[in-house]
Amino acid sequence: MGTPSWTDTKLGTMKRAALWLVEVVGEGQIFTKEQVKEAFPGVSQADRRVRDLRDFGWQIDTNREDASLGPHEQRFVKQGEAVWEPGKGSRPASSITQTRRREVLAKDGHFCRSCGIAPGEIYAGTYESAQIDIARRVVRQPDGSKTTELVSECNRCRVGGRGSETDLGSMLSRASALSALERRMLSEWMEYDRREFSAAETFWADYRALPEESRAKIRAAVNPPAE
Repeated sequence: MGTPSWTDTKLGTMKRAALWLVEVVGEGQIFTKEQVKEAFPGVSQADRRVRDLRDFGWQIDTNREDASLGPHEQRFVKQGEAVWEPGKGSRPASSITQTRRREVLAKDGHFCRSCGIAPGEIYAGTYESAQIDIARRVVRQPDGSKTTELVSECNRCRVGGRGSETDLGSMLSRASALSALERRMLSEWMEYDRREFSAAETFWADYRALPEESRAKIRAAVNPPAE
């Protein structure tokens, strides 16, 4: 049995939208909200049904994930679950509601947990402002099982973190190996949910990002030859 046509009105809008992306748009290609409306005339919230595909592993980027896109453009990056097949396409229980989204953002302090940027803050060296959304993170538990947990991340970190997995058991082992002094220091950072970097630590981060020619000049300045 072959793949049905996206024009088959017996299918739901989300399934038809998925087939339209595959059959008409194509992976890697850009489409607009206006094109979605033209493809599904008279269908209310057709663009929302396109967004719903993300819950089934479809990667559809906006300018929040891909700065090269215009405000009304989206890119069909990768196909996920074949939602048009029998038994597939049911909304997963893990779908994030607006209430749950607000709860996660509040608990995470309304900033990106990966890089610390706040919503609306400008990325260094750019004119691009950060937007904070909710990302799913796979966490391997100490018993080997895996859970999917929610975390606040900015548009850049969400893209870079796709497919990443956190090993909670490993982190717990590393925590138990810390000295008493290191634990007290870490506990203070956790209490305030932030840490202040010393001038040397900030300098070190900038130094690490330099090309070797420039790093060599910095090393010479920090460690001048003895007279």
